[in-house]
Amino acid sequence: MKILITAGPTREPIDPVRFLSNRSSGRMGYALAHAFVKQQHQVLLISGPTSLDVPHHVDYLPVESAQDMHDAVAHALPRVDIAIFCAAVADYTPVEVATQKIKKSDEFITITLKKTIDILGSARSVHGFTGYLVGFAAETEDLETNARTKLLAKKCDMIIANDVSQSSIGFDSHENEVLIVEAEENTKLPRDSKEHLAHHLAAIILKRFDRKRGGVS
Repeated sequence: MKILITAGPTREPIDPVRFLSNRSSGRMGYALAHAFVKQQHQVLLISGPTSLDVPHHVDYLPVESAQDMHDAVAHALPRVDIAIFCAAVADYTPVEVATQKIKKSDEFITITLKKTIDILGSARSVHGFTGYLVGFAAETEDLETNARTKLLAKKCDMIIANDVSQSSIGFDSHENEVLIVEAEENTKLPRDSKEHLAHHLAAIILKRFDRKRGGVS
């Protein structure tokens, strides 16, 4: 099986030394890559900047910005069976990037932002991906409702949602708990290390993929 996984944050440049980013550590995506490789699957990990070691036997492609990640994903999608979008991609990016470091002078500065390209949303509608599509949803409220809305809007087979308002799980944490949202059912996986959760998630995703292509359920 060929599996694409995105992981980590993106960085949207403001000037040569500053950028907009988020608190994603990349641990969940890297743990998923490791879990699938242990089951002898071929994994391409497209990752924003992290401090993590790349799992052994994983094909690794580092990227910086949301546009970089989109371009890498668009190139890889036609050759994979399962695509798992775990990265915390920036929703907005500066309209203009200063060519020199912005000096601390005025009391206030204004940075105009524009939407970044919707990587998950474009998988089906733009790139015509027909494989098994998994998205992640990091939410601070209405976890199930927002995840189900995303499932339908992005035409995913599965959304894996977690509540990042809890400081002890999710971003910057070694642990997580997730709600798996699918068209016909929800499945909650209780709090555990991201490594253990990744093995459970990999097993569920492979089972659902087999079901979708008409294999064993």
